[in-house]
Amino acid sequence: MKHISMFFALALTLMATSCTNSKEQSVADNNSHAQDVVVNADIKGQWYLENIVLNDTVNVRPSEVAPEAEQYIVFEDSTYSIITNCNSISGSYTLVGDSIILGAGPMTEKACENMATEDALRNILPNIATVSVENDSVARLGGSNPSEYIELRKATK
Repeated sequence: MKHISMFFALALTLMATSCTNSKEQSVADNNSHAQDVVVNADIKGQWYLENIVLNDTVNVRPSEVAPEAEQYIVFEDSTYSIITNCNSISGSYTLVGDSIILGAGPMTEKACENMATEDALRNILPNIATVSVENDSVARLGGSNPSEYIELRKATK
């Protein structure tokens, strides 16, 4: 009987210790994860589309495609909207650290004389994976392939 009582006491002690360690580890993991989820880039506001680079040889400069039109993207709390010389694109975005996901959303589909900007955006937006901002005035939305990205310039009032 003594052996059975000692066995149960030992078993309960081991269970209590393992539960405590699991809880402590879980709290430590959650705190560590919370520290990882830090937004590094402040992208809210209006940004002009400077260059859309699809690969090493293909890029579109919206100001050259349609010099008369302001082509830009606006980031709000969790949504973005893009205005080009012809159409508009919008959706939601998620920003965690330097990672960004641009969700698909509605797009107008007017047929225009020059749709180079829209075509480039349709190709690159699903691949955008990172964001970096320099001096609060220049941003780069990087694609999953290092040779694809969008360069942005902060709009000033």
